Amino acid sequence: MAEYVEAATDDERIAADDQRGLSTAEVAARVEQGRVNDVPARASRSAWEIVRSNVFTRINAIFAVLAVIIFSTGYLLDGLFAVLIVANSVVGIVQELRAKRTLDRLAIVSQARPRVRRDGRTAELDPAKIVADDVIEIGQGDQIIVDGQVLTVGSLEVDESLLTGESDSVLKHPGDPMLSGSFVVAGAGTYRATRVGREAYAARLAQEASRFTLVNSELRNGINTILKVITYLMVPAGALSIYNQLSGDQPLPDALRGMVAALVPMVPEGLILMTSIAFAVGVIRLGRRQCLVNELPAIEGLARVDVVCADKTGTLTENTLRLSTIRPFGDAAESGLALAALAATDPRPNPSLQAIARGTPENPAWHADQVVPFSSARKWSGAHFAEHGSWVLGAPDVLLAEGRPERAEAEGLADAGLRVLLLGRARALEPLRAVAPAALIVLEQRIRDDAQSTVDYFGSEQVAVKVISGDNAASVGAVARSLTLPGAGTPLDARTLPEDREELATVMEKATVFGRVTPDQKRTMVAALRSRGHTVAMTGDGVNDVLALKDADIGVAMGSGSPASRSVAQIVLLDNAFATLPQVVAEGRRVIGNIERVATLFLTKTVYSVLLALMVGVPGLIGFDALPYPFLPRHVTITGWFTIGLPAFVLSLAPNAERARPGFVGRVLRLSVPAGIVIAAACFTSYVLVYPGTGGQTAQVQASTTALITLISMALWVLGIVARPYTWWKAGLITVMTATSVLMFVLPLPQRLFLLDPSQVGHTLTAFAVSAAGIVLLEIVWWVAPRVLGPRWAGPHR
Repeated sequence: MAEYVEAATDDERIAADDQRGLSTAEVAARVEQGRVNDVPARASRSAWEIVRSNVFTRINAIFAVLAVIIFSTGYLLDGLFAVLIVANSVVGIVQELRAKRTLDRLAIVSQARPRVRRDGRTAELDPAKIVADDVIEIGQGDQIIVDGQVLTVGSLEVDESLLTGESDSVLKHPGDPMLSGSFVVAGAGTYRATRVGREAYAARLAQEASRFTLVNSELRNGINTILKVITYLMVPAGALSIYNQLSGDQPLPDALRGMVAALVPMVPEGLILMTSIAFAVGVIRLGRRQCLVNELPAIEGLARVDVVCADKTGTLTENTLRLSTIRPFGDAAESGLALAALAATDPRPNPSLQAIARGTPENPAWHADQVVPFSSARKWSGAHFAEHGSWVLGAPDVLLAEGRPERAEAEGLADAGLRVLLLGRARALEPLRAVAPAALIVLEQRIRDDAQSTVDYFGSEQVAVKVISGDNAASVGAVARSLTLPGAGTPLDARTLPEDREELATVMEKATVFGRVTPDQKRTMVAALRSRGHTVAMTGDGVNDVLALKDADIGVAMGSGSPASRSVAQIVLLDNAFATLPQVVAEGRRVIGNIERVATLFLTKTVYSVLLALMVGVPGLIGFDALPYPFLPRHVTITGWFTIGLPAFVLSLAPNAERARPGFVGRVLRLSVPAGIVIAAACFTSYVLVYPGTGGQTAQVQASTTALITLISMALWVLGIVARPYTWWKAGLITVMTATSVLMFVLPLPQRLFLLDPSQVGHTLTAFAVSAAGIVLLEIVWWVAPRVLGPRWAGPHR
């Protein structure tokens, strides 16, 4: 007996410790031992990683080697391109650090803050401050931050599908394990943290509980493809340039300068930089609108979306509800007391129960000995009260059979856009049996002020909006009709949808409004749309949206939503404003459109540089006199500044509202390749026409100047093509770049610095004549080729 009493005493002490949680001293001891949850809440590069990734790049390494070669010749001015190493690194570091600060600040706001018991009190803590043995309270929608062991439960159901792939929720009991990365779908409880930090289950799997595959980025994939092709082209062209320059009669310093001048412009040094800057600036701009972007390519992804699946509650309507009326079918007083008692049984009530609790009398002190919490799969909650029987609250069309007058009355109210719940008596709760209707509970929901303008925007942009909700189909349809959404007049009940994926995809493409959708169905509906080639964005705020948010191309969560929904979304609207989505689309379009322009400029330079190196090198390879490369490194550096570098920086940050189109690589190459061929041919022609063969340094400088005039003239024309359609600032940009280039050839100081001699009028006229012919060919490529070869040959931004 003594042993039994001692055991009971120990159990009581443990239970008391669970209620109290750790003491301040116990927490300090665990911190001292390093038993802290030190896994970062989100993947974010450190400042050192940002610096390292911007300084130690392949392009910087190439330029550094070439700079050393040039500096060894003593011609320091020809090493101006080395400034690009510093410029690229500094600009990239500054912008990424600004974006990091923005993301980290917003991430703190969006971060799930678990409720932890310490010293007998409960408080919300930063996840990083949780220590081993902390007692954590959880409720519906909460994400499990660390591994642990269940202590107490109130019909606690946990979804572990993000970890295991199993979609069925798991009913938890005291002593059961809890895995980080899962989330609560129903009920409430407490658990003790057993493994924290990098020892936690999800951390061992993927460093982040909810991390999943990156957004597919056509821009990123396209640029990687382009760089791979450029690498293959640079190898033979570079080798030929090295052989040609070093095997001729030139002095070694001159040969090295020609070799470096041929190699430097082949490298698209600013393409990756400009892409990173464009994304980083997009993050900063959206951050000012309280939009957290968890994955940078998500900005681009949303710009390509053609279907937006929106949840009704919390997205189209405000998340708060108001109890309008109670329509009893019997004893009104008893129904009111039962309703208040049900609201009091849930420690973490959803918006419907919150509205009921605010609108009903004080808790009548009914004692609940059995509680079934609400879940999106069941569509109802209930409790058994010792002296008052079992009561349920939920969807009328789920709790009542078809044909019941009470159900018909509820559907009539739902047609007006009201949310209607049924309060009823039940013979048993698990399984639910014999529900007798007691009252209809009518809740009012307010449509967001920004919902109409956002729906109108997507309609004007040919983006289909599908309303997918767990509410009654008639109620969802009424809200959709008030927003004049096409197809809102025929809402569908998801319980009637086909299970076959192909049949479901057909229905999804035709219909617009769906009600009574379960969480698994939301996921299946998103997959069905994607199977037809649609790019799908899913918006939501509840635990029932998590699976669909995860599987959509782009998941968008509301900041006031559940921690689980925020953790899996790529974009979080912290101010809960549905109207922010058009701003994200606009940023994505700006990034895509501007990088397309910038890529065209850089790739045109690479193409003409490779081809010019081949044109100069091949004659010497087949037995003719070797030609010195027409340009010095300083020439290609200033050409890059005025025709590509500075304009590209401005264009990459400019407004751009053009719709995103697939085929980024094809469109860029369709202009840059022909333009590069024409420019290379024109430069080579000008150079050969005036090249003296002999005549000393002065004649060589004059020939180089002629080729450079041709190159800059045509490169500026390509800039003008890429900048179309014109605005005042684009015209100003081109004017400034043209004027600066002209002054470089006219003023004595830049002539001396850059070794330019345009004094031979005949040579200059030759350069302009060849340039004019080349410009005509460029315009033919731009205007005529699409009409002859079809729209697929249209250049970017037509």
